[in-house]
Order: sequence, then structure tokens, then C-alpha cells
Amino acid sequence: MRKLFVLFLLLVTAVVFAQEKSAEYVGSKKCKICHSKAEVGGQYGIWEKGPHASSLETLKSDASKAIAKKMGLKVPADQAPECLSCHVTGWGTASGYQLKVDPLDKKAVKKNADLASVGCESCHGAGSLYKSKKKMISISAGEIKGETLGLTSINAKTCTVCHNSDSPTYKAFDFAVRVKEVAHPAPKK
Repeated sequence: MRKLFVLFLLLVTAVVFAQEKSAEYVGSKKCKICHSKAEVGGQYGIWEKGPHASSLETLKSDASKAIAKKMGLKVPADQAPECLSCHVTGWGTASGYQLKVDPLDKKAVKKNADLASVGCESCHGAGSLYKSKKKMISISAGEIKGETLGLTSINAKTCTVCHNSDSPTYKAFDFAVRVKEVAHPAPKK
């Protein structure tokens, strides 16, 4: 009986360790810690001044209210899944932006507020697995592929998930031109 129990424990342990941990959203403020200094490119400040940082706020405008009404939405644009999927970070996931969080859970409230925009992770992928300085240095040095930790490479498909003809405010989207408008590269070494 004891051998069977030990075998069972080994099997359970193997299954737990074999499962890949999936990346969770952590919020742009976690990125700010390393990506705000000028010597590394000041990416956070560039993002903060750009249009993506206030994307949820645009859904509260009179123009968005009119669009929501024209679309026949039953809730305001800033509460509609059709709109939130492109105006917040991680919509539709357990660790992404939520319409309701426990107001007594200060950590959850703070994190949710940080996800209330098109944040860093909307384009670069959920950051829980790559957020550490050590991992980012290893990625930069080519020792680890960022994709294995959920860090996504930016390309036209990254943007056209939202910037497409399904959007009620769609304008022709030229990736090569538009990506320059929000560029925030690291300086060359």
C-alpha cells in the first residue's frame, strides 16, 4: 500500500511540474519599473503620452455614446464587451481587465485600474513570465526566446486585431506608417 501511495505522489508531482504555467496580465505599472528611464528608451513615458494609454476613456466620450447607440448596444460603450475587447488589456481573461472587482481588495482594484487601457501587454503579451529584469536581460542577450515566456513580437497582425474593418471607427490601417506613431524602441547599444 505504501509503494502505491509513493507512486501516486510521484505521478501527481510529475503532472504538476509538466504543466506549463500560463502567462497572466500584470499591468503596465510593472513595466514602468524598468522601462521609464531615458537611458533604456523611456518607453513607458512615450506610451503614457500616446493614444493607447487613454483608450478606455475614449469610450466615455459623447462620440462613443453615439456609436454605441447606433450599434444598438444595451450597455454604455465602456461596459460593452464589443468595445472593451480593444480598449482595455486582457479583456475576456481571468487575469485581464474586469468590469467588477471586489472594492475591498485594494490590490485587485489597483491592478484593474492599471489594465484599463491598451497597455504594454495588449501588444507585448501578458507579462507575468517575462517581467523580471533577469529574464528581460536574458531575452535581450539572446539566451532565452521571449516567445517562450509569452513576450510577443510586434507585427501587423498584432495591431489589426483591433485596427480592422470590424471597428465602427475604422480608418485605413498601414502598419508601416502607424507603428512609427507609437514607436518606443530601446536605444542601440
